[in-house]
Order: sequence, then C-alpha cells, then structure tokens
Amino acid sequence: MASRFHVDPTFTGYGKSGVRLLKIKRSGKYHDIKQIEVATELKLANYQDYITGNNTSVIPTDTQKNTVYALAKDHPVNDIEEFALHICNHFLSTHKQVDHISVTIDESPWKRIQQGGVDHAHAFVLNPEVIRFCSVTQARGENPKVSGGLKEMQILKTTQSGFTGFCKDKYTILPESTDRSFCTKVTCRYQFDTTRGVDFSSCWNFAKNTILEEFAGPPHFGVYSPSVQNTLYKAETKILKSIPQIGYVEMVMPNIHYFTVNMAPFGMSNKDEILMSTDKPAGLIKAALSRKPTAKL
Repeated sequence: MASRFHVDPTFTGYGKSGVRLLKIKRSGKYHDIKQIEVATELKLANYQDYITGNNTSVIPTDTQKNTVYALAKDHPVNDIEEFALHICNHFLSTHKQVDHISVTIDESPWKRIQQGGVDHAHAFVLNPEVIRFCSVTQARGENPKVSGGLKEMQILKTTQSGFTGFCKDKYTILPESTDRSFCTKVTCRYQFDTTRGVDFSSCWNFAKNTILEEFAGPPHFGVYSPSVQNTLYKAETKILKSIPQIGYVEMVMPNIHYFTVNMAPFGMSNKDEILMSTDKPAGLIKAALSRKPTAKL
C-alpha cells in the first residue's frame, strides 16, 4: 500500500559533523599546519532507508568521516573551499546513488609564533581573532554552489560612533548620542556566482579587511558611523563592487552594549571611562545585498 506521506527532500539527508583534523605539511625543518572541522551531508536518489529500512544505498557516516581523512592526506588543503569542492566531487563521482552533497568547513585560526620578529619554523599559537568558514553544495549534473565567510570577529571602537534621529514613541527612553562606543561580533557570508579565476584566500582577506576598514576608518582619526546599519551596508557594497565573482553577501552585526557606570554614589565622576559590558540583550542588525539582474533585451 502506497504511503500517504511525502518525504521532503529539502530537509531530508544525513551525514557526519564535527570531523576534525590537523594536517602538517613538512618541508625540512619548516612546517605548515591546517586544522579544520568538516561536516558532510548526503541526499540519496531514494529514501528506502527511511521508508522500509533498506540500507543498501546508505554510505555510513563513519565512512564519510574516514573519506574526509583520506582525501585530506592527498590534497594540499590550502584553501578550504578547494578542499570542500574536492570532497563533493569524490562522493558524486564514486557513488551513483548520491544525488546531492553539502560540505561545510571551519578553519581553526592558528598563527605562527614569532620570536624577535622572526617566524618560528614549527611552533604556532591559536589566535582566535576570526574564524574562516566555507560551504559547498552540489547536485548531480549541476555546477557547485560555493560560499565563504568569516565569523566570531569581535571588534570595538571607543568613539566615532553615534545614533540620532531615530523614531520615538512613548516607550522610548534611549537618549540620542553622537559619541558612543561601538562593539560588535561580525558574521559575514558571501556567495560566488562563478569560481572562474577566483583566489579564495584573497577574497576572504579582502572581505575581512574591508569590514575592518569601514568599521575603524583611517588609523589616526577613524571614520564616523551614524548607525550599525550604515557601517554594515558600506562594507557589503565595497565587497560586491570589488569582487565581480561574488553575487551575494550577507552580514550580521549585533550591537554589543557598553553602559557608563553610575559612580555618583561613590562621590566619583565618570566621563565614559568605566563602562559595564552586557552581552544580553543586544541589538541585532543584519542585511544582505545582491547584484541587480541584468536587463534582457
């Protein structure tokens, strides 16, 4: 008897998450490392494993984990996007029952130790300034869809930020300000329309540096931000204008608040010198930009 229920292919799938590995590349005494965390998700041509318990098409998640390790052994793993594309190609070319695969990778931010301004040959320190990530999805017979980005980049400036002219109603108690601290933790994801001629690391570094430049401004006098929204928009605009292969970019910038501590009860003045940080509640600002479609004549 046929089932009255329909399997939703947009949600259904299975895979392995949290596959962590460290690759060491040795060139004499000089070593390079890359530590990544990989997640794979497969969608198969049938759902018999779900419907009838028939597992003949199922590639075990343990096999997916081992495949990531094995592929990393023979791949340079320079750009995480390139390695994710390699994983997708392997499963689609090796297993005909795989209809669709998604691969996401986070890269751990290891930095080479410097001593007296000299890079150490084989010693590193974890420098959690920012985390690089990527996602690649590919359906059988179609081109891969590649996105990259950064997350957990917390930045702060102590002036050159304000917020005025906003809508006010009976519940508004927030005072207008033309000089306030501005702290946020940035997440940015960009999607490539094409990977032709793309240097993934250069794109990632450009996106990171663009966000920092639009946030901070020139080193000696900074740049004024009238709102988190405006700073976010200017960074996204510059990324799209500068990298033609990127067709979509989205950013999330929570407004992490710092409040001036009332020290009057102690008989002390506090002119925004001692501030109290609060992680919740926080303002949540996000936006996405894409290129306008070209008109067809």
